Amino acid sequence: MTAPLILERPWLRFDLGGPHQVLSWALNRPGFVTADAISWREVRNADLTPELDVPDWLTDQLAARGTPQDVCFLTSRDIRAVTEHTTTAGTATARAVATVGLSNAEHIGTRADRSGKDWGTINVAVQTGLALAQPALIEMMAIAAQARTVAVMQVNHQLPTGRATGTGTDCIAVAAPRGDVAFAGMHTDLGEAVGRAVYTAVLEGAQTWMQTVRRAEVL
Repeated sequence: MTAPLILERPWLRFDLGGPHQVLSWALNRPGFVTADAISWREVRNADLTPELDVPDWLTDQLAARGTPQDVCFLTSRDIRAVTEHTTTAGTATARAVATVGLSNAEHIGTRADRSGKDWGTINVAVQTGLALAQPALIEMMAIAAQARTVAVMQVNHQLPTGRATGTGTDCIAVAAPRGDVAFAGMHTDLGEAVGRAVYTAVLEGAQTWMQTVRRAEVL
């Protein structure tokens, strides 16, 4: 899990080093799929016009790039602000890669009018080398989501509806080789490693956004 990230703006690519089972709700390949990499595509509102079929457009973009099997995120966050963190706990290692924008942040259970805004969003990819059964991959997703939320709350981004807990377009992808490890909860080495890796990467990205983008919006 040491392959360098490939940043060729507007693309960012997280090479998994070989086929992994990946679970996400990404537009192009949602659910359980097999992939060698997870990509980001930076976009602007002008790229995604109302009449555009975004999943088809993204599929074509990936095909033209020669990476049609990648699971891919979309974000208007400057992908050069990517953060990553690797954590080892006992027998488990997890690597988290994140881009964090809070321009369409929400407090859970509420919605604000975000029309006309750039959707910075939070996109997180997490990889472990442990070979997991599908239920463990689902639990790994839950741990990653919890860590993302806690990190966002840590920066205390206040909205009219309450403290930001995420954005309206967040996406998470978790990746692992296929195997028999059945659990990834908070009492396991893997749960600890995933939680700390995601929390650290998202917190760093959220702090950067608050210090730069948010400050510029206020001024």
